[in-house]
Amino acid sequence: MCGIFGVIGAKTPVQDVLEGLGRLEYRGYDSAGVATVSNGAIAMTRSMGKLQSLRDKLSTTPLPNSCPIAIGHTRWATHGEPSETNAHPHQGPDCAVVHNGIIENYQPLKEALTSEGFVFQSQTDTEVVPMLISKFIKEGKGKLDAVIETLNKVEGAFALGIVFNDDPDTLFAARRGSPLLTGHGDTQNYIASDAIAVAPFTQKVTYLENDDVAVLTSDSVKFYDKTGTQVERAHKIVNTSAEATGKDGFRHFMLKEIHQQPQVMTTILDHYLDDQHKDINLPEMPFNLADIEQLNFVACGTSCYAAMVARYWFEELAHTQVNVDVASEFRYRNPPLNLKGLSIFISQSGETADTLAGLELVKGAGQHSLGLVNVPTSTIARDADSMLELLAGPEIGVASTKAFTAQLMVLALLAIKMAEAKGHLDATKRQELISHLVKVPAQMMQVLDHASELEAMAETIAPATSALYLGRGALFPLALEGALKLKEISYIHAEGAASGEMKHGLIALVDDKMPIVALANSGPLLDKTISNVQEVMARKGRMYLIADKNAADTAGEMNGGTFTVPETSPFVAPMLQALPIQLLAYHVAVLKGTDVDQPRNLAKSVTVE
Repeated sequence: MCGIFGVIGAKTPVQDVLEGLGRLEYRGYDSAGVATVSNGAIAMTRSMGKLQSLRDKLSTTPLPNSCPIAIGHTRWATHGEPSETNAHPHQGPDCAVVHNGIIENYQPLKEALTSEGFVFQSQTDTEVVPMLISKFIKEGKGKLDAVIETLNKVEGAFALGIVFNDDPDTLFAARRGSPLLTGHGDTQNYIASDAIAVAPFTQKVTYLENDDVAVLTSDSVKFYDKTGTQVERAHKIVNTSAEATGKDGFRHFMLKEIHQQPQVMTTILDHYLDDQHKDINLPEMPFNLADIEQLNFVACGTSCYAAMVARYWFEELAHTQVNVDVASEFRYRNPPLNLKGLSIFISQSGETADTLAGLELVKGAGQHSLGLVNVPTSTIARDADSMLELLAGPEIGVASTKAFTAQLMVLALLAIKMAEAKGHLDATKRQELISHLVKVPAQMMQVLDHASELEAMAETIAPATSALYLGRGALFPLALEGALKLKEISYIHAEGAASGEMKHGLIALVDDKMPIVALANSGPLLDKTISNVQEVMARKGRMYLIADKNAADTAGEMNGGTFTVPETSPFVAPMLQALPIQLLAYHVAVLKGTDVDQPRNLAKSVTVE
């Protein structure tokens, strides 16, 4: 969830770490810190709040650049409230550590270390790590052995960067569960949570495997497994552009990423369709889609809502039973796993801890697995039997936008392919569905061309303290997503509901102060949706409608407002409806003055359970 960056061999290590941390800000954090080595001791500065606060502090009292090493961290609080004392790095007598993840058995370790005379300064779980390393150093172990012995003692998930007081020429890193990579330069090397962070410095990276320890000097990187045996790890070349994380003139990353969606859809279609747009080309998979009897979707948050939309497509087109699970609940209910089934794990980052845990369960049970991820080098991409890349490009805004519609597009293509493989879709129907998908980029542009209408709508919603989103069929998950977006970035309480369920409880909340946003499109469910809208308006609820023109004309005038999207098939309507609900939440948040790109308490990459 938080960010790690470290460098060895640099002329300006502290400045390099600040640059790397700046490229990890999108992950979400509440404090930051940096440490280097100077004259046989750790020199460290930490600060609450945004990275700029740390920069300001360092500009007044700079850390020495006499040694070529530094580590830094942006913290998202788990154990211990956000504070300078709880910010990373944390120190023991011999070293300083930055840590992503959770040490689950920290309490008994802390008690044992305290009884041995070690004095703790923070409320964090992390602090046991440098204390344990120092304990083993005191017992006579070498640095590498002390780190490995510490890893054998701690339980949970972690990515670690470690510097020693008396060794300014060596940087240590280790991981279990949480992502970590090494970046390889000519005369300097790096550690980072994400390839984006090392993009200005190098494109050559190596991803640590579970229980790996990396030992970096200015001209070498060596890897060791949990037994201390040196191992080889493959390098990768990543093409993450340093410019990809700029705002390109947009006020916020979120707004930029909303406007990137037509191009993302085009990129996906160009990648997965043949030149004539007649066939879908998926990568080779170690299973036959025709033989799959059951689908399990496992995901969190927005990705889970994409899976809920896809359930309608797979059940209708491929006639296949579909289960959708919130990843944090999936493995704890011990689900029966059909060995002729396929579990699909959806994650923008490919590092979501709960989703990864579900993947481990499925792999252990012997069921086929497929990852849908936006980072092709991520853990889910590497560990699943097969992978479909979302091709959305770096998504910096914490609230997912373009990754969501990318998930929908890729899932729609997969649904068509599976339906065809199972013999439930003839060539004519397949071509009709593909033709609808091919029109999506241009239709998204039409939505964006009228985005100013949503600004006016947002002005009347911004004063609300609670809101309700309604939808039927495949637009029901879009109602959930619309409510989530509003909550995430404007901090207005919102709920999404199936329109038909409103009268079973939620209608009690309706009054003239609550905005209700209904999503509708022409099709068999339109009349029922309009009935639900009328039920709200009869109780003086402020009704806003997002619908295609025919549906809007049929529904009539709304007392809140109407935004129209291009007319299209119900099959692709969720992709078009996604943009106005994103823009509506965005403009409400801007009016309320919240931190749109980094909402409070949220993180982009959720790497802890």
